[in-house]
Amino acid sequence: MKRDIILSGVGGQGILSIAAVIGRAALEDGLHIKQAEVHGMSQRGGDVQSNLRIGTADLIVSMEPMEALRYLPWLAHDGWVITDTTPLVNIPNYPDGEALRRELEQLPHVVALDADAVAKAAMAPRSANMALLGAAA
Repeated sequence: MKRDIILSGVGGQGILSIAAVIGRAALEDGLHIKQAEVHGMSQRGGDVQSNLRIGTADLIVSMEPMEALRYLPWLAHDGWVITDTTPLVNIPNYPDGEALRRELEQLPHVVALDADAVAKAAMAPRSANMALLGAAA
């Protein structure tokens, strides 16, 4: 059994926190885990990713739609994408939001949600990353 999860977003969105929660849950479930993180871009706006290899199916959890699409080459054919729909426009040539939405809609297994709106509705506006993790669960 193999499970690879790619967590992606930009600095300050809580990607490494999501990795820590999933990693701890896997360990508590008796699974063997390997985790790697990219730390160099922790300032807000830089690309951040964390890779977890656990042991069962493929998943991309992304706090940012363009970042979700960036890692599609590593997604298994039957893998899932769980992504926030709100773009964080941090570069001058950021793709059109509608084009990103259309590309996501073409994927066979995708859950796209406004994680900020979910977090605000739960009266926890700084927990969008946990709202996205809940969608993945």
